[in-house]
Amino acid sequence: MNSTLSSDVVGRRVEVNGEHATVRFSGIVPPVAGLWLGVEWDNPERGKHDGSHEGTVYFKCRHPTAGSFIRPNKVNFGVDFLTAIKNRYVLEDEPKEEETEQIVIIGNKPVETIGFDSVIKQQSENKLTFPWSSPSPTGTFSTLKVLVLNRTGITWAEVLCCASGWPVLEKLYLESNDIVISERPTDVLQTVKLLDLSSNQLIDENQLFLIAYLPRLEQLILSDIGISSIHFPDAGIGCKTSMFPSLQYLVLNDNQIAQWSFMNELDKLQSLHALSCTRNPLTEGSKDAQTTRQFIIAKIGQLRTLNKCAIEPEERRGAELDYRKAFGNEWKKAGGHQDPEKNRPNEQFLAAHPRYQALCLKYGAPEDGELKTQQPFLLKNQLLTLKIKYPNQLDQKVIEKQLPESMTVQKVKGLLSRLLKVPVSELLLSYESPKMPGKEIELENDLQSLQFYSVENGDCLLVRW
Repeated sequence: MNSTLSSDVVGRRVEVNGEHATVRFSGIVPPVAGLWLGVEWDNPERGKHDGSHEGTVYFKCRHPTAGSFIRPNKVNFGVDFLTAIKNRYVLEDEPKEEETEQIVIIGNKPVETIGFDSVIKQQSENKLTFPWSSPSPTGTFSTLKVLVLNRTGITWAEVLCCASGWPVLEKLYLESNDIVISERPTDVLQTVKLLDLSSNQLIDENQLFLIAYLPRLEQLILSDIGISSIHFPDAGIGCKTSMFPSLQYLVLNDNQIAQWSFMNELDKLQSLHALSCTRNPLTEGSKDAQTTRQFIIAKIGQLRTLNKCAIEPEERRGAELDYRKAFGNEWKKAGGHQDPEKNRPNEQFLAAHPRYQALCLKYGAPEDGELKTQQPFLLKNQLLTLKIKYPNQLDQKVIEKQLPESMTVQKVKGLLSRLLKVPVSELLLSYESPKMPGKEIELENDLQSLQFYSVENGDCLLVRW
């Protein structure tokens, strides 16, 4: 590249020593003479700053360390389209590398795959530049119904700006874009039936309320966004929310859901029929996975499918009867009574068990003789509140998590691996207890539970890698 680079390079995709980036700035950066390119790296760890130099902002990055200034002669602006196609899809004859065999499981059957590693090498992600400054002309893609924009770097503002060009869009995939839902869609995305926002870790429950009135939204995929709580403020105990009026299928896998109150809130969704919520503390740490399933079924009255398994009428009846019995003693202590005129459980009980009164009406109030005398299964009684520290990582803040005492060390590592973006194999866990100051106990057996190692409320997990 010469030193008279034009400003139209801004927005171009470039490659530098095998790393990809987008040009955000072209010009002079005093006091050093000559032309510089300001780039935002796909991998933020590759950069050094946020686009600022000595107090002057030359460009902006999503991540505070994603920016760099580079001389134009160090940058590769790519190849022509035909060459790129050949490189990606290997259309020319080349000496073949020795292909390795892999075994994958589809359903319950092992399947041999050969050459997948060479295919994976050809995969790449497209970091696109979108015309966010001016809306797309209405009907630009007048028949487009499915659009996949995973890992493209698109922002929510750009989605809304472009959406006028997708008047009949039904399925929109926006996985892994660091999206922040900044405003409510108005006059756009009104035809969308499926929206995938997986792995956008910056999304919280308040942002979700901004998309809560998309009239045709039937499927919402929120896997791995880090959500742990939700509350529909427009609906009281036993009432339905006006939010997400058409939502039938909700996916919440790989999140931080640990409280039963989350399931109570989902019962407020008027059209919800199918739920997937695997790999959450609430579902993974339980001693009895079947009991957990029963409680979810009992708490969400209109649910027909849970974790891709149909809920048959017999299963629902059994789940609701068991739930009614399990919390019968607690109901009585809270003011519940077999006599309808005396049946006045307190607000605290009703908040924790919003459907309990409805179940009493459906099956009759539990009789003294049928109430279980043993301690009912209550996940809240098994949750440990632990601090998590990183002794070798000074820049990592101490956090607090609630984990089931029955959770295995392996599952704790899996949770931390997703949180820290560190391979499970590299994690080493130990813990400290205020009861044993100065003593550190290693969690060396991945198959054992936190309870096995006598981890208690208030203890501190130490994570190293």
